[in-house]
Amino acid sequence: MTCFRTLPFLLAVAIAVPGCTPALEHAVPEPRGTPPPPTQRWVPTPGVAWQWQLEGTLDLDVDAAVYDVDGVETSAEEIQALHDRGRRVICYVNVGAFENFRPDRWRFPPELLGRPNGWPGERWLDIRRVDVLESLMAERFDECRRKGFDAIEADLVDGYKANTGFPLTVGHQLTYNRMLAGLAHDRGLSIGLKNDLDQVPELVDAFDFAVNEQCFEFRECHKLLPFIHAGKAVFHVEYNLRNEKFCARAKEMGFSSMRKRPQLDAPRWPC
Repeated sequence: MTCFRTLPFLLAVAIAVPGCTPALEHAVPEPRGTPPPPTQRWVPTPGVAWQWQLEGTLDLDVDAAVYDVDGVETSAEEIQALHDRGRRVICYVNVGAFENFRPDRWRFPPELLGRPNGWPGERWLDIRRVDVLESLMAERFDECRRKGFDAIEADLVDGYKANTGFPLTVGHQLTYNRMLAGLAHDRGLSIGLKNDLDQVPELVDAFDFAVNEQCFEFRECHKLLPFIHAGKAVFHVEYNLRNEKFCARAKEMGFSSMRKRPQLDAPRWPC
């Protein structure tokens, strides 16, 4: 903040004292190691192949143009290795639940933590508290950008439908999700809408792609078509259905589909 406030003074000195030219480019330095946002963010197109791996040693040689990997566990060197192979890389960030195993866990106030969500070490967040969560998520997205990621997978953005311990509404969720999209776009990153199918009509314009689990099993894939119609990819997985049960229809719909194991380790069975 101090640097911004001193700029008018430096300019005044430069005008008042002949031959004095302040080095303004050094007045507000970029954080070290943080690349500037790209001038145009990446928007994946329908049908592009992808890999989703959140567990195990990262397999860098999967035949897929897009990787979705953990934002904390994946190193900048691994991301660069994927870029060197021509891959785009999505940064997985849990934005809807507290995780007691993340390095920034101490920054989440106890009053923001709700009921457990069924995953070890996780509790729902009170997304009504945008005043607190915006800066926390901004720092996580900043870390994604510093590492070189191209996009964000924001997980658990439909908590308003769950038993979180908070009286969350449709409106609270829309406000929070739009805030997340703005944070990503301000950093030159694209962002995917994870599940949250009932809010696709309101959010398709704010998000750059969709990430979905099991829409064929639950017979709700039609709700994702607004993304396809907008020229945006739908990255989709099934866990319990064999490929012959969904792949033909997934291809017709323009989805980027595959079968994975629920633990999301390296093996994949693409359509």
